[in-house]
Amino acid sequence: ATELAAALINQKSTLVEGILYAQEKIEGSMSILLLTPEGIYASRDKFGRTPIVIGHKDDAYCASFESFAYINLGYTDYKELGPGEIVYMTPESVETVSPPREEMKICSFLWVYYGYPTSSYEGINVESMRYECGKLLAKRDEAQPEVVAGVPDSGIAHAIGYANESGIPFARPFIKYTPTWPRSFMPQNQGQRNLIARMKLIPVDALIRGKKLLLIDDSIVRGTQLGETTEFLYQSGAKEVHIRPACPPLLYGCKYLNFSRSSSEMDLITRRVIKEIEQEGREIDLKNYVNPDTPEYEEMVGRICKQLKFTTLQFQRLDDMIESVGIGREKLCTYCWDGRE
Repeated sequence: ATELAAALINQKSTLVEGILYAQEKIEGSMSILLLTPEGIYASRDKFGRTPIVIGHKDDAYCASFESFAYINLGYTDYKELGPGEIVYMTPESVETVSPPREEMKICSFLWVYYGYPTSSYEGINVESMRYECGKLLAKRDEAQPEVVAGVPDSGIAHAIGYANESGIPFARPFIKYTPTWPRSFMPQNQGQRNLIARMKLIPVDALIRGKKLLLIDDSIVRGTQLGETTEFLYQSGAKEVHIRPACPPLLYGCKYLNFSRSSSEMDLITRRVIKEIEQEGREIDLKNYVNPDTPEYEEMVGRICKQLKFTTLQFQRLDDMIESVGIGREKLCTYCWDGRE
């Protein structure tokens, strides 16, 4: 990717023109940091799908994906680049050499899952968004569990928001172990992913046995890990396991980011269930599976619930998820949920 980006930039006579050319030619998202003997060019991708933030201290500036990354190095927030903006950094100054564009499509999953809790994007803190997201989940829910829990780590803040709104106690019925594998979906081999997922959760018997649990995860992708977690809770003595993903059903493979949870549609449990329905001889219109008020959506969710052996399953609604982020829908990429470009 580095060599390809360099080849694109070299098509033009200046670095700024070359970066602008690369922004137009690259499909998807690529943040660019370009080192020269005098300073660094930093370029956010054309639609700002991923962030770049600038930090500052007395004798230096820095650029980072995450706003918290430089805090313990003595930097404070200076600015966040707009979509397509290009700046030139030296130790003494940051100069905008190409202004930000109007249109933005930042990845919504940054708040739901990818972002570290101390990060903020477009002024919206990740942890705060997750509290709000869990709160809105609770407002639409009629389940009566005894305990609310989050799948570590990203599900925990959503669960705290749910517990605060519902008044149902928050607890940690299993504890995450293995700092070596913070992202269990990273290995390419599914068997290895499943093994790591099992290894990293240790049950707390006193908080599981005989309990009605409501469990919040950031999302359901393949369903394998959450299905195994549910089975593990039943084996540990849980009476009920209600599942509440913090985002809507993933229906489309991400075309824009190479680290997305939904890069392959064939991996998505939603598409496997829809394929089953199609094989039963019924016509499929994906738009009907996006809308939570349709019979098709209800059937899809019911089949997923039955296959993964949950007591109940209720996804976050897209409108509530967007509300919990707190910026306009037109600025957010929601493609993996609704196919909206």
